[in-house]
Amino acid sequence: MVSNTLDKDEAIKSIVRASVEAYATGFQARHKGEVDNPNGVINMKIHNVFISALGSDIQYYSALVRSLDSSLGNMLEGMAINIAKLFYDVNQSVEGDLYPEQTSKIAELLEGYKNTKNPLIPQISHYEEIRKIKPAAKVISKRHVSDYYLVDKETNTHHLIELKIGGDLDNKKARSEKEAIFEQYAILANTLGEEAHIKCYFATAYNRFGEDKEWRQGRVLQFFAKDELLIGKDFWNFVCKSENGYTLVLETYKENAHLIRKALESIKETYLD
Repeated sequence: MVSNTLDKDEAIKSIVRASVEAYATGFQARHKGEVDNPNGVINMKIHNVFISALGSDIQYYSALVRSLDSSLGNMLEGMAINIAKLFYDVNQSVEGDLYPEQTSKIAELLEGYKNTKNPLIPQISHYEEIRKIKPAAKVISKRHVSDYYLVDKETNTHHLIELKIGGDLDNKKARSEKEAIFEQYAILANTLGEEAHIKCYFATAYNRFGEDKEWRQGRVLQFFAKDELLIGKDFWNFVCKSENGYTLVLETYKENAHLIRKALESIKETYLD
């Protein structure tokens, strides 16, 4: 754990730089190494006659952008975890007892959120309703893989975070994500006891509506209360445990983004020249 502000900032910047450098190197090596592989990411798309009819540049970029978007998201997730390790105890699974009565309560709440004719508005208090349930039947042991389970030793608070890079969720995913958070919360509550502080969040790495704009993703808001949201800046500030976390991460990323641009140019030359 780092405490000094200057040391903290330098540690965050170091992680961002290392993440971008490793990503650029790996992304370039992967795609250049697949140039003669018919099952490579880019080559798999070259036989789409409807895309190829638009020209080789479009054909190349349409294939590469999908790979870039997905792999960049994975890099950001890993980078956020490494930053979080500076300030929190980081776990990526939750395991323990889950009462059948809690599972039933969770299903009841989710159906209420889903019912557009008589919708139940998500509230933080619903977590407490789940927590207060006592078992009348045999408990079930369950393990959940968690995006982020962070323990703040300074405040003795346990944080469960479900991260979706851009936040896009369809109805099925929104419901399943909230169900997973509810169950993880219940397991922790049962394991840690009544005095434990547990908070749950839905997070995104950026605000798809524009930073500082209101988050209006309806499918998310149907299942998550606004107090549960960590959108863009709020997520990075939380992970960095700093009001300047987002600015620090973004500025450092921009300073090193030329490495990714250079890798993309090298890949382009390999496939198009």
